[in-house]
Parts: sequence; structure tokens; C-alpha cells
Amino acid sequence: MSVRRLLSPLISSRLLAPERLRAQRRKAEAKRVRSGRGHVVEAFVQLDDPYTYLLAQRLVEFVERFDVELLLHLVPPPDEASAPEAELLTSYSLVDARRLAARHGLQFDAVQEPSPDAVDDAQRYWLAVDESERLTATVLCGEFLWAGADLPSSPRSSSVEPALTRGARHRDALGHYLGATCFYEGEWFWGIDRLPYLEERLEELGARNGSEVAVWVDEGGGQGEPEEAGARDLHWYLSFRSPYTWVAAERVVQLAERHGARLQLRYVLPMVMRGLPVNPKKGRYILLDTNREARRRGVAFGRICDPVGEPVERGYSLLPWAIDQGQGNSYVLSFLRQVWSEGTNAGNDRGLQRIVESAGLDWQEARAHLGSTDWKSVAEANRIELFDLGLWGVPSFRVDQVAVWGQDRLWVIEEELRR
Repeated sequence: MSVRRLLSPLISSRLLAPERLRAQRRKAEAKRVRSGRGHVVEAFVQLDDPYTYLLAQRLVEFVERFDVELLLHLVPPPDEASAPEAELLTSYSLVDARRLAARHGLQFDAVQEPSPDAVDDAQRYWLAVDESERLTATVLCGEFLWAGADLPSSPRSSSVEPALTRGARHRDALGHYLGATCFYEGEWFWGIDRLPYLEERLEELGARNGSEVAVWVDEGGGQGEPEEAGARDLHWYLSFRSPYTWVAAERVVQLAERHGARLQLRYVLPMVMRGLPVNPKKGRYILLDTNREARRRGVAFGRICDPVGEPVERGYSLLPWAIDQGQGNSYVLSFLRQVWSEGTNAGNDRGLQRIVESAGLDWQEARAHLGSTDWKSVAEANRIELFDLGLWGVPSFRVDQVAVWGQDRLWVIEEELRR
């Protein structure tokens, strides 16, 4: 066992412990109070990003409800290491933003990207307005870029690149890589999906002015009484190395059971094992974000033994056999639970035996299939199928022609299964 894998469960359990987060927040609050600083929220604006337009609309309400100072920074799109499939991300974000807007009661119905000239004009307009007007300007730029509205014929800034560079450097220094993000006292919150976490923290600090509280609207997956079997296929694109896959795992199994759907396990290789670059800041944010999502949803998480590399391959070598045994779902749940919440090393026989037997399978029989490479062609076919859907990351889900990416989009699949 490598030193990294030996220490990983201990380090991760301490890093992600709830008491550590509470201690960090107490320390940040004490420092803020000593400095005499108010509640300062920094938002990073990428004007050609649909999620920025949605966030800006919600921030208009947010600043009315909370006693905060909002600082906005203009930023460029993420680099390749942060968004290795940029074209797919851009196309999918249009579809996803339309769904989110409808669910949240916001404005967005665009079906194509704005032109580079339009983006440049919006950025120059945004930079020329007074800082106190930049949230309003962000909304106006969104209406211009995504809804065909006109921008005011006011003066434009002569230069955009220096501001984009400053914004990107500041975001990088604080530890993130995306637009449509908010930063408050050491924590990051992406888009309208994670804004309720920021609202909850500010409310705990007594910074709320109004009577409204944070509302989660992404719920879905496996709740309620079973319905009549629909005999539809629910395709689950998963990776054993994806912590978000684990957060979704029990819900998607329950969702399929509730609607009588056949759950199809579409396993793919992790992005890093496909040679795609990964920004270290992205990895850290994903881990911290998964941790709070897991806590909110009651999923055990935090004692981690990263299965990247050989552990994933060993795990996948047994998956076709487990599926043939009618225990594919149980095996996937067992593997994910063991590596993401119990610190089990799937890279050795003792750890993998524990995973297999926890799934109700026979270890001696499993050993005959261990190391098989039959799974590789299946994983590659699943990856190609995923890309053909316009998706690239996991967990993703599909029912008929409706496909979504992300554990917090299961409500889209549930709505489709109800049709």
C-alpha cells in the first residue's frame, strides 16, 4: 500500500470533519469582527456564461434579503485543465440553464451562444459603469446577450483584457476556476445551486434582513410510494472515482425502484485515467462541495481511500460478473460506500473482498473474474455514448432522449419518469 493511500482515509476524515468546518467559520468570523469589516461577498462574473445570468438575477433578491456588501469581478472562461470539454460544456449549459430558469422562476430561454462581438460589447459596457451599478449591469448584459435586449448607449471601456486578467488572478488566488461563483470568508458557492449554503451561513451570523430563508429546489430521487412499473430504462453513467457518483448512488437506485425502471449501469473511466487534465483547485473544490452535499442529503462521506488507477480497474473487472449475478446495483453501492465513506483500499485483495462480500457476493467466485479486461470495451462504448448525448462527466443520467449531468439534476429524470 502506498503512503498516499495509507494516509488518505485519516487525512480526509480530518479535513472533511464537520467540527473542522465549524472551527474555520468561527475563526473567520472572529477575524472579520476584529477588522471591523462587514459581510463582504465576492461574485465572479463571466458574462458569456448562462449560469452567471441566472446567478445575477438571484443576487438582486439576495442583496435585498441580507446585510452584505457585494463585490463583482469580471472573469474569462475556465482554462482547459478546469473545463477539458469546453465545447460540450458550452452547449450543455444552454439546455441546463433553461431547465434551471424554469424551475427557479428566472429568465433564460436562449438556444444559441452570443457572438464574440456581442460579448466584447457587453464586457466593455460592464467595465464602464460605476462599481455600485455592476450587479444591475450584469443583469442588463444577460438580457442583451441571452434575450436580445439592447444595452444602454453609454460610454464603453477601451480595454477588457486587463480586467479579465485581474479577475482571473484574484479568483485563482482565492482558490477557484469558474464564473458564476460567490466567495465568502473562505468558502465557495457555485451558481444558484449552491447559493442557499451561503444564505444559511449568513443567516446563522444574523445578517438576514427579510423573512425569506434558503430554499432548495433540486430535490428528487426515490421519495414516496412505489408507482406502477413503467418498464423504462434509466441509464446511469458512473465512475468509481467520482465522489458525486456516490452522493447520487442510493437516490438513483431508489428512483429506479420507485418508478419500476430498469437501471442500466454505464460505467466509464475517470477523466484523469483518460489522460484529461485536472486543475488541482477543481479537485479540492469538488471534494469540499461533495462533503456538504453529502451531509445535507444524509450520505456518509469523508473517510476516503482514493481509488484512482488500479483500484478502479480491479473494481470494474468484477462489475460485469456482478451484473450477471443480478447484484450489479449492490456491488456499485458497496464499492462507492467503501472507498468514499469507510476508507477501504480497493487496490488490495482484503479491501476488494470486503467490498464484494458487503454486496452479498461470493469472494472465491469473484476471484476467478478479477483482472479480466472485458470491461474495457464496455467502458469505452459507454464513454462514446455519453459524448454522443452531449455529455462528458459523471454522474449523468438518461431516460429515453432526456439526459442530464450531475447528482443535483435527478429531479429532471424523475419528472421524465412521471410522464
